[in-house]
Amino acid sequence: MNNERLTAFEDAILAIIMTILVLDLSKPNPVSWAGLWALHASFFAYALSFFWIGLMWMSHHNSWQAVRAINMTTVLLTLVLLFFASLFPYTTSLVADSFDNATAQALYGIIIIAISLLNVALSLNLGRLNPRAKFGLLYKTPTWVVLLDLGIKLIGLILAITIYPQAMIYSIFIAGLVLSISMTTNRQVKLN
Repeated sequence: MNNERLTAFEDAILAIIMTILVLDLSKPNPVSWAGLWALHASFFAYALSFFWIGLMWMSHHNSWQAVRAINMTTVLLTLVLLFFASLFPYTTSLVADSFDNATAQALYGIIIIAISLLNVALSLNLGRLNPRAKFGLLYKTPTWVVLLDLGIKLIGLILAITIYPQAMIYSIFIAGLVLSISMTTNRQVKLN
């Protein structure tokens, strides 16, 4: 398999996942501003999941332009990553329906942390195969940012399980902001 086929496969799966996310949004009853506000937790969970997946896609799209070689490990890591990503609609709906539930929040966080660690493994694998790309823990993202991102998520998971369930989703939001600021600072997004 070549790089283009794998990225096309990943693009298709992520697009489907992002589309499925919206299907779990409930309709307000009644249809009013108050009815919409009653669903704010659902909209927040949806928006966070959508943009988190979009940020991951953007990172892959920009970084994989430097990839010339892949191997079976690359394919397997991508497949496992997509498996966990396919659970986003389910875990997002759990959080949307049970925003204050520690189990729902922890499961959502575990999926995101698993995907984050798989992204690190994928970046390291591609870095070994493509030394000219000069990939680090997460492609071109500074190591300290990757460690901060993972640390924020782990702290959020611990807090969600022990004392404050919503800490998970808020920590993912904060970590996503840190990562997106780092990714967009002094970089041009290449979409071609």
